[in-house]
Amino acid sequence: MGHYLVTGGAGFIGSNFVRQLLETTDNRVTVLDALTYAGNRDSLAGLPADRLTFVQGDIADPDVVNDLVATADVVVHFAAESHNDNSLRDPSPFIRTNLVGTFTLLEACRHHDARFHHVSTDEVYGDLALDDPAKFTPETPYRPSSPYSASKAGSDHLVRAWVRSFGVAATLSNCSNNYGPYQHVEKFIPRQITNVLDGGRPKLYGAGLNVRDWIHVEDHNAAVLEIIAHGRIGETYLIGADGEKDNRTVIETILRLMGQPTNAYDHVADRSGHDLRYAIDASKLRVELGWQPLYSDFEAGLAATIGWYRNNEEWWRPQKAAIEAAYAARGQ
Repeated sequence: MGHYLVTGGAGFIGSNFVRQLLETTDNRVTVLDALTYAGNRDSLAGLPADRLTFVQGDIADPDVVNDLVATADVVVHFAAESHNDNSLRDPSPFIRTNLVGTFTLLEACRHHDARFHHVSTDEVYGDLALDDPAKFTPETPYRPSSPYSASKAGSDHLVRAWVRSFGVAATLSNCSNNYGPYQHVEKFIPRQITNVLDGGRPKLYGAGLNVRDWIHVEDHNAAVLEIIAHGRIGETYLIGADGEKDNRTVIETILRLMGQPTNAYDHVADRSGHDLRYAIDASKLRVELGWQPLYSDFEAGLAATIGWYRNNEEWWRPQKAAIEAAYAARGQ
């Protein structure tokens, strides 16, 4: 039985990872989470207390991090400030968490010889033209376009430097857009689902032509576990499920699955610097490690996600009104 330290383990992807890890292995888990707006202790409800420890703390605090890493076999780093719109309004938390926080964790792993896995995003590569047949690969040059993606790009470079300069046993993964249970209602898919559940209308940025490569969170986390177990140290693996969909199609699919007219949505102001298209080539992960997504049918995964939000209103309801008020103030 091993001991995993999971940063950001009360967030969307992190909490799903903790659930998956505890349900499929006999490992112990310590979650380190600052519980900013995106972290929610309720996302860990019902998990075995004898194998799960929760610590509220800042990944940029070396005293907190050092003590926790000292007892861990594996550190899985999900914690990040991750909302593009927020990074445009105030970049400073993104620099502290995504850069200083990653540095602090790397230094602790270096001193305590802990295995490290760094979870990153496809947004570090910038965007692709809508008619470009290319996809992102591990060799794609970095072209971040927001303070958020720039800070994540910087954190990726730190991990690679600590592998090469100090021999830290680290792997990296860059994933496409996740969807599934426990995702904060400020994010695109849960916002539209909960709007409809509230009797309202989904909101579509601009013309809705921007394309995202969607993957169910369980598939993402299964890939992370596979990389930790069998990935080559120092390597970067891209995680994607060939789920390219433009935003308009996603909204219309949500409406159809929820029994609403597919045109029952409102166009709102587009995001500043809105990236056009993301697309992941995950062939390295599939060929080298044999990983395959279980949710290969996006519509089926979306239907399951709608069901989760319908059945878990007590989880998302406390956040909803404030989020919609903030969006309304920005004309979105």
